[in-house]
This record gives sequence, C-alpha cells and structure tokens, in this order.
Amino acid sequence: MSNPQESCAFDPDRLVVRFELTIPGTVKAIEPAVQQILTVVDSMGCARGKEFAIETAIREALANAITHGCGSDPSKQVKISSYCDEERGMILVVRDPGKGFDPKTIPSPVRGERLFAEHGRGIYLINQLMDEVRFSSGGSEIWMRKN
Repeated sequence: MSNPQESCAFDPDRLVVRFELTIPGTVKAIEPAVQQILTVVDSMGCARGKEFAIETAIREALANAITHGCGSDPSKQVKISSYCDEERGMILVVRDPGKGFDPKTIPSPVRGERLFAEHGRGIYLINQLMDEVRFSSGGSEIWMRKN
C-alpha cells in the first residue's frame, strides 16, 4: 500500500476547483455547510454518483470537529477545504482548533457493547465510505479522498 500522505497529496496544477469554507463551532452550522459543500461537489463533477458517501462523511467529520475540536463553542471555527483532481477524485479536509486525538485509540463500534452505543460511529463510517482517510496535525485535521 502506498504512503497515505503521498496519495492524499494532490498536484495543485491539476486541481479543477478549490473551495474553502469556515464555519462557527456550533452544530447549527453543519447543515448549511453540508448543503454548500454538496453544491460545490455537484459543480465539480469529479465525484458523480458518490454524493451520498461524501455527504455522510463530511457531516460526520464536521460533527466531530464541532463537538470534540471546538467543544460546541461558536466562537471557535472549523475550516473545510475541498479540491478536485479529475483523474484522482475529490479530497475534503476538515480542520478544527482542538488538541486532536489518536485515531488508534478509538474503539470499534461494531464489537462488543459498542454495538449498542448511541454515538461513536463517525470515524468508522468515514473510513467505510471514503476511499482514503488520514489524520494529521495530531488528529485535529482529517483528509478524506473519494475516487
């Protein structure tokens, strides 16, 4: 398997569209942000037929960034970036101001008592829906790629 940092790295000269958005660290900001991102995804055309996966992954990533990275504090901000490379697909990056986390410490939501938990499936879903996922900046930044 190739190095995730290399495969998530896009050639800036080949990017079709770059989109950036900053939202306050409040749950109310998720839905308008998701709708704005989906409009851009549709216009990019590099993820046709993958809109559901992208919508769910970005919704989960934003919920985690706002809840854990911002502590649901509207004075803090989450940054979202989206890039399109016609040959390799779309990359979405969500950054929060939190201290981050180690994704290896997140328990599987599909084993044992975690099956019945009411939360804790976001990272799992993102990994299932996207073709590639990596964390950087100590876990306060998630990179997601969809072919």
